[in-house]
Amino acid sequence: MKLLALSDLHGDYKHVEAICERAGDFDAALIAGDITDFGPDEKALELLGMFNRPVLAVPGNCDYPSLLKILDEYAVNLHNSSYTMEGMTYIGLGGSNPTPFNTPFELSEKKMGEILGSLLSKLKTGGKIILVSHAPPRNTTDRLPQGNVGSEALARFLGRLDLIVCGHIHEARGMVNANGTLVVNPGQASKGQAAVIVIEDNITVEFIDT
Repeated sequence: MKLLALSDLHGDYKHVEAICERAGDFDAALIAGDITDFGPDEKALELLGMFNRPVLAVPGNCDYPSLLKILDEYAVNLHNSSYTMEGMTYIGLGGSNPTPFNTPFELSEKKMGEILGSLLSKLKTGGKIILVSHAPPRNTTDRLPQGNVGSEALARFLGRLDLIVCGHIHEARGMVNANGTLVVNPGQASKGQAAVIVIEDNITVEFIDT
């Protein structure tokens, strides 16, 4: 399974075509939030129309929760949901843990833990589990000059997931293996950054810059 991972587009899609060309043929796109820059929700239709493959997506904290309605209709909305494809299960968590900026889609750590715990409790597959989350787990791809700002709730689930594709922290592009879970922040797609993730027996990651 070859996946194209994008995050933090913030309504600027000018690099997406070049990213797709650089990625080559892929099976699905994973979009880890901040699809718009504080709306409008309809802006996302421009992005979703650029793909002729399945798009699995969650909103970010700079998206309004109402964006979920568009994702329901025009993509695979993973927020608080699961989706199985080629023997692998994808689950999703949109928004972010609380920020100092009072952005449109923030969830308490308690709520984030409840959502993820509920999703995992319902899974019956023995295949790989991939989480698409806008926010990273604490102490992974979440480092800022003032410290680590990822979700403590998500960090408690490290080891129970094979892969987390996240974004949110623009300065923390990269990947970290934490307790057996590979955490990948593909970077800012608004700046031409992305990642190609190939899942076979192992998971390999190639970062893209256009």
